Amino acid sequence: MLTYGKTLIVTIAIALCFLLGFFQKYSVLPAVPPQIGQYLTCASPLSTNRDVLNVYLTETAMANTLLSALCANRIVNKQFGDVHLIIGQNDYDTFRYINHGVSDLALVKSNVVKAFGANVIYGYEEIAAHDNYSAYFIALREKPELSKEYLLGKRIGILDYPSSRSGHIVPKTILQSLGLNEGNMSLQFYSSHKELRRALMAGEVDLISSYWGQSDEQTLSKNYITALEENVSGMRWYLKMQTRNTDLRCALQNVVKTVTEKSAKTYYQRVNLLDECAPHD
Repeated sequence: MLTYGKTLIVTIAIALCFLLGFFQKYSVLPAVPPQIGQYLTCASPLSTNRDVLNVYLTETAMANTLLSALCANRIVNKQFGDVHLIIGQNDYDTFRYINHGVSDLALVKSNVVKAFGANVIYGYEEIAAHDNYSAYFIALREKPELSKEYLLGKRIGILDYPSSRSGHIVPKTILQSLGLNEGNMSLQFYSSHKELRRALMAGEVDLISSYWGQSDEQTLSKNYITALEENVSGMRWYLKMQTRNTDLRCALQNVVKTVTEKSAKTYYQRVNLLDECAPHD
């Protein structure tokens, strides 16, 4: 019994030391969390200035154009020595860069910023907004019905992004309200809206939850969509305005307008600059 008691005491002591060490280590973690998404910088330093403009977005197709425009912008060159652009891959990336207030400029949805309180804590301010949109169930050869009888046994594709309203939150809410669960239908998760459409066309799922884009008319039928929710909040450009850096605000609005006009996606081409000021470049 004495030996067992000593062993138990030693085991507990080791465990406590491990936990103490972990929390001490956690308390001194750097302010910038480890990078998870793809990481881009300017081709060469802008100056000897040590300040860096940190940018976060999840739209891969826009990343290189945005980086080039920022690295060439006169005001950015005056105020920063480099640009660090992160292309997030999932909600965990968004949490790290927005919840921790790491990003100076970010393209995200308003519900994400408000959920983290980042607009209050870090002073994230909307400088530009893209259109709101609607969420739909989309099928290939029939119009989806919002009934338990119709959806029973259906294979439904949704996004593996818990913060996405059209691809995750809205469809799950609808299904729960109809009394459906994993036991009487199948939810299949995908990494992007593009992947959802691929899965639908390939017959992997019976319907998907997504927005309706202009390009969808080339491969899908608008007769086979059913609205789940209208006026879903669109993407927003946020700037961390802890100081009244109006020169930077105006410069970045100009960059956003120029870059979005060149976007291959029609949705991003329409942007509304909020409290627009005169561009610098």
